[in-house]
Amino acid sequence: AHEVNTPLAVISSYTQMLAKQLRGDERLAPLLDRITSQTFRASEIVNSLLNFSRTGSTEFSEIDLNGVIRDTLTLLEHQFKTADVKLEVDLKSGLPPIVGNANKLQQVFLNLFINAKDAMTAGGSLRVATEVNGRVGVLISDTGSGIAPEHMQRIYDPFFTTKNAASEGQRRGTGLGLAVTYGIIQEHAGRIHVDSTVGHGTTFRLEFPAARKAMHV
Repeated sequence: AHEVNTPLAVISSYTQMLAKQLRGDERLAPLLDRITSQTFRASEIVNSLLNFSRTGSTEFSEIDLNGVIRDTLTLLEHQFKTADVKLEVDLKSGLPPIVGNANKLQQVFLNLFINAKDAMTAGGSLRVATEVNGRVGVLISDTGSGIAPEHMQRIYDPFFTTKNAASEGQRRGTGLGLAVTYGIIQEHAGRIHVDSTVGHGTTFRLEFPAARKAMHV
């Protein structure tokens, strides 16, 4: 963690120095601010991995899931365009808030969105929708390669991955993404379900309890 956090600190320091010099630049200043904030978030993720098998204190508050999803999709906008992935976003208006941690939930959606993109090696469609059906739900559906039946029982195991380096320059996954995702969803009293057909795609369904106050509105 220290070896990873050190270069992150250097990146953050130089980015903040550049941000001060380009404070009046309407085009570059927002990009540097985004780099800085995501560097801090990356450091937080590294530290959370140290406590992967432990429960720690996490600051929870009422969260707008639609807002977290929009912010995460914005971060990946360029990657989706480069991978020829078309987005279909259907976020329900008036979605009740949930109680959670925005940074950790963003990590969940980053993992699931990137996995979906990686599964669509020749491009495809990614549908992201929210709904209310007793609980607050999120549907993430891709038209990718799907998950083989023999792998379905292991996808949440730490260090298990079906990603390979068959394509030149493509990095093999660490296998921590879905394991961490599962742990965060459990921490939020949520549920995760997956349906997948090889050659046709995968759908993840996430469910979270609505904040108590919202349930009585």
